[in-house]
Amino acid sequence: MVAADIEWIRTYEPGSWLVLATGVVALLGVLVDGVWRWSRHLVTIVHEAGHAGVAVLTGRRLRGIRLHSDTSGLTLSTGRPTGPGMVLTAASGYLAPSAVGLVGVVLLAYDQVTVMLWAAVALLLAMLVMVRNAYGVLSLLVTGAAVVGLSLAAPADVQAAVAHAATWFLLLAAVRPVWELRRERRRTRQTDADALARLTRLPGGLWVAFFGLVTLAALALGGWLLLT
Repeated sequence: MVAADIEWIRTYEPGSWLVLATGVVALLGVLVDGVWRWSRHLVTIVHEAGHAGVAVLTGRRLRGIRLHSDTSGLTLSTGRPTGPGMVLTAASGYLAPSAVGLVGVVLLAYDQVTVMLWAAVALLLAMLVMVRNAYGVLSLLVTGAAVVGLSLAAPADVQAAVAHAATWFLLLAAVRPVWELRRERRRTRQTDADALARLTRLPGGLWVAFFGLVTLAALALGGWLLLT
């Protein structure tokens, strides 16, 4: 019985109706402001994970991550204050949701829903070690507990539905923070785009445009792969 259940999970393929339905649900999670105030926390987690992961990969020393109730976040690392490593670290946050979304598309294409869910748990645990504020710890624990519960208790069709919804959400939700970044720069010059402008001498607006083009391209590619 156990072997049969495992095999069924591996070969479960959602119908096109489920892919479309989860896409609509994810879109509502991005467009409806009342929902976005909560769902944006997931984007912040991935955003800061992007900064942290690239910082480590480029040889910087990760000092800590903070997640705040207003959906903002901060990742601190030490190393050279200029150079490619710092540029890549600063640029990775707004691109991370799209990148993770595309990884999700690939895993779904190979019916690796379980791998996708446990990879999410591993990411959350890795972040938990580096989080330096109580709200960040609570946010990661709640999110991690939900994913673990889904992985252990939910049937394959529910897991597939949630995995598709999460993938759609990351692809779609990557775009809205870039639009918000454009408006935020009217109030402050302390954004990632402005940090990149100081590092590269390229205008901050050009970096915003770059983020927008990449996230839209990722959405188009990921959406096409999910629907075909």
